Amino acid sequence: MHDISIILKYFPDITAEQQKQFAQLQSLYEHWNAQINVISRKDIDLLYERHVLHSLGIAKVMAFKPKTHIMDVGCGGGFPGIPLAIMFPECNFYLVDSIGKKIKVVNEVAQALGLKNVRAEHQRAEDVKEKFEFVISRAVTEFPSFYRWMQNKFTRTQFNNLPNGILYLKGGDLTEEFKDFQKRVVFHDLKIFFEEEFFDTKKVVYLPM
Repeated sequence: MHDISIILKYFPDITAEQQKQFAQLQSLYEHWNAQINVISRKDIDLLYERHVLHSLGIAKVMAFKPKTHIMDVGCGGGFPGIPLAIMFPECNFYLVDSIGKKIKVVNEVAQALGLKNVRAEHQRAEDVKEKFEFVISRAVTEFPSFYRWMQNKFTRTQFNNLPNGILYLKGGDLTEEFKDFQKRVVFHDLKIFFEEEFFDTKKVVYLPM
């Protein structure tokens, strides 16, 4: 889908400003993807389903309260951070990726959208010294490694509906990968929220920290 109808289908209450920002994503990513490949060629035509709506799966599980600080680790071209920054304009998003040219795309997109709540830096997540209420990511690595990097990245202040923690977008059979966390981890199937076939095996994994 080349337009935002799929977003409005599941998030009908977004403001006119948010609609405008979401609508700009297609042309922005087509422009930047032609120069710096951050989205696979076949996926650029399915941007709203496979990248934007997929990112917003986190918003179906967690409505971040204003002033929440969130780090997006391995953000690539800006997913899930950019769509969530549009959805939660009163929250602060810090997007990091170890590949500098991807961060260039993120900064250009955020600037074009007028997103004042996004910072993006070329940075290895394990080197970040700041602390956050939540860490988000889209399947950057095997979860046990990710967990080790993130253990000390959380503030003690708790003011959201869920305790501070990790919200991780991942697909497929996750039994083995999360076996060491099975007493604490919560799996949210995205097919409960979204009817498109793409989401049949996709999940938001929540681990309180």
